[in-house]
Amino acid sequence: MRRKPANTVKREGAKVRPSKPRVGNTNVSPTGHVEKGQRVDDRSVPLVVDLDGTLVATDTLWETFLQILTRRPMRAITAVFWLVRGRAYLKYRLARSAPVEVADLPYRAAVLDLIRQAKAQGRQTVLATAADQSVAQRIADHLGIFDHVIASDGKTNRKGWRKAEAIAESLGDQKFDYVGDSRADLAVWKYARRCWTVAPTPQLKRANPRLMELGSGPSRPWATAIRAMRVHQWAKNVLLFVPLLLAHEIGDLEKLLVSLAAFLSFSLCASASYIWNDLVDLVSDRQNPEKCDRPLASGTLSINRGIVLSFVLLGVGFGLAAMVLPSLFLLMLVGYLAVTLTYSVYLKRKLMVDVLTLGFLYTFRILAGAVASDVIVSDWLLAFSIFFFLSLAFVKRYTDLAKMPTDSSLRIAGRGYYAVDLDMVRSLGPSAGLISVLIMALYITSPEVAGLYSSPAWLWLICLCLLYWLARVWFLTQRGQMPLDPVVFALRDRISIATGIVILAALTAAAIL
Repeated sequence: MRRKPANTVKREGAKVRPSKPRVGNTNVSPTGHVEKGQRVDDRSVPLVVDLDGTLVATDTLWETFLQILTRRPMRAITAVFWLVRGRAYLKYRLARSAPVEVADLPYRAAVLDLIRQAKAQGRQTVLATAADQSVAQRIADHLGIFDHVIASDGKTNRKGWRKAEAIAESLGDQKFDYVGDSRADLAVWKYARRCWTVAPTPQLKRANPRLMELGSGPSRPWATAIRAMRVHQWAKNVLLFVPLLLAHEIGDLEKLLVSLAAFLSFSLCASASYIWNDLVDLVSDRQNPEKCDRPLASGTLSINRGIVLSFVLLGVGFGLAAMVLPSLFLLMLVGYLAVTLTYSVYLKRKLMVDVLTLGFLYTFRILAGAVASDVIVSDWLLAFSIFFFLSLAFVKRYTDLAKMPTDSSLRIAGRGYYAVDLDMVRSLGPSAGLISVLIMALYITSPEVAGLYSSPAWLWLICLCLLYWLARVWFLTQRGQMPLDPVVFALRDRISIATGIVILAALTAAAIL
């Protein structure tokens, strides 16, 4: 009969009662420190490290599922049937259907340092995870700092007490140090000499007083959520007020309040779409030096919490719209989300289709504002906005292309553009901006202006301001001084703010002087 390992845990759901931790002949205190008068040779104590949430600030199961969902949506439906056969089988099938990009995962520096220090001391290092064996092995091979891998095998889900049992079977009577991150690791920590964790919650600390923290403390959840929502992007939704302003009904308090409700509703739903976009772009964002620190890409916001946050935002946004806004506005919200989701999954990978879609989404905000405030939008405004925002969309693509090496065969990650397309984008972008200024000039000379403005000559100042601002944006873009998002630039740039003030002043003067 095979000898039962000293650290083997019970299977039948009974509470685990670990024996007093011992390392050879050395006693260890409940806090993980050596008792007085005793000596421990750390070189004989293996270091065991968890994967999801510990070594990497993400969950590889969610990573693989998202890849299938975005690349092969119909196949993602079969994941339900895989789950019926157990979590281990689900992980097994997902891992083989959508291999994780192990080189781009958000590894925790503090955990890596601890493992490398253990290796330098000659200690055995073990990666023990509930992730599938193929995922864990690829990560271990990539890092090259693990001596052994314990993982799920398609039949057994190595989580909680099952992981504790697997570690005991692998190490025998040896004591070990363990690095984990969740309540599922409590079953393993009971048998560990030293208990390490990353960003523990107060509840986890109370459950295991022996926990010692690695790295910095947990990030502020509200600040992280706000970053994921991209609240600064709500500035785009000011376009919902444009129809009311240009119809000279901005002083109508009832319509103004309705437009404000539309702004909040649209902004909340837009934030949900930004989270979906970040989920789809996890891999490409991690390869982008300016996007790799986004909450989802960096792991400061977990994938499952990001999904929950997006649906909470949708619920509040649609709830507000249902209470105070027309039913047509609700339909437009659905249409906006459908287009943005299609853009995130498919359209943004298509040449030119991506920038045309972005330009349309800006114009769509103006149409939604008109529906909310019950005013009519002129064809002049729609034509102007399409070309104006198309120019800004090209700014984003030019910024991406300008940062690439000159090798014409290289392609932007997740996009349909190659390095050789830089000159074409540089031509199309300013041209679209100049066409929008031309449309503005033609509008000023049209008969419609005379009925809306008492002094339409002031509108020429707006034309000059737009010409100046667009030209300046493209000059800065050409010099490499433009951030990735021109909206963020406009909100922080003093000259842009001053130009906006002059435009509002000229519009007011044309209406009342």
